[in-house]
Amino acid sequence: MTAANFDEIIDRLGTSCSKWDDMQKIYGVDPHEGISMWVADMDFRPPAAVQKSVEDMARHGVYGYPGTHSAYLDAIRWWMQTRHDWQVQPDWIMTAHGLVNGTALCVDAFTRPDDAVILMTPVYHAFARVIRAAGRDVTEFPMPQQDGEYRMDWEGWAALMTGREKMLILCSPHNPGGRVWSEAELRQVAEFCAAHDLILISDEIHHDLVLPGSPRHVITAKAAPEITNRLVTLTAATKTFNIAGAHIGNMIVSDPELRRALAQRIGALGISPGLFGLNMVAAAYSPDGAAWVDQLVAYLDGNRRVFDAGINAIPGLASMRLQATYLAWVDFSGTGMTQAEIQRRVAEDAGIAANYGPSFGLGGDGFMRFNLATPRARVEDAVARMQRAFGDLQ
Repeated sequence: MTAANFDEIIDRLGTSCSKWDDMQKIYGVDPHEGISMWVADMDFRPPAAVQKSVEDMARHGVYGYPGTHSAYLDAIRWWMQTRHDWQVQPDWIMTAHGLVNGTALCVDAFTRPDDAVILMTPVYHAFARVIRAAGRDVTEFPMPQQDGEYRMDWEGWAALMTGREKMLILCSPHNPGGRVWSEAELRQVAEFCAAHDLILISDEIHHDLVLPGSPRHVITAKAAPEITNRLVTLTAATKTFNIAGAHIGNMIVSDPELRRALAQRIGALGISPGLFGLNMVAAAYSPDGAAWVDQLVAYLDGNRRVFDAGINAIPGLASMRLQATYLAWVDFSGTGMTQAEIQRRVAEDAGIAANYGPSFGLGGDGFMRFNLATPRARVEDAVARMQRAFGDLQ
């Protein structure tokens, strides 16, 4: 395949693009003058094979109900075997309208109102949102930092259990900290869930976006095969290939009883995948898609290096070392500033729309999350803006 042009500046304004069209309303940042670094999608075109699949559908011109999903299922199985050394059977794969929907379905199927769900915080904010919207409580396990990265604290966390917990949601790789959990850490998660009779939801949506030089990502189901009777693995092509608008994701479940419970909720809610998502994923999970991802992670690593060098040069700021994802997690606590002042400087002085740390739960105070999946010229501009906005600390 030809080299992907990740340096291309694509104008997304006025295209019903949340990342750019909503930044003024939410952050007060003018999209014509500012930089959008909040919503976790990329400002890049997907692989040519994905675009061709959409163009082929448009040329055909009939958009009826999709029939067999065999090409889609075969592509997922090929990808998991080829990229993650994980053999998946076709009947293990259940489809959701994206992984927020997949998470919500799992909460609905495996817990009851007033149960509690464990989150290792700070963590992706949509988890807590769907848990609370379903009438369940969140038990937060704040993660300690050691050597500039998040660690697990099972001894301390056990004391936080209320007795109402029925599920633990793991973000692997971690968002927003960018950690790739080790196989030993994943086994600890599994052992804790088995000891406390918890369903484990392993959200692995970022598992293809491991940066060069980082530890390899291990599928939780491979790290701890003995707990597959309580495990649901969430995966999607949408984050990897920047096709989030397709709203399609997978709940991969090897245990028949868990599958039956999920299938009952899917049937009761009338959920089925759309034609465009099925075809786009089948095109993405291919040798051409794999080559594109290899180029992507190399480019993202370059963006990370530019961003980290510039941000870490500002006294009081520290960008956590990214092992995976394209989401930089910046610690402002060394400045002594309030969260409100940090947010004001980033939005008003730097003109950058970025996620507020407290929205990720306990441990998020003093942080902000920045999306680096944008042309490098924008990352360089963002660094320069941040250095000016916090110039009094130089």
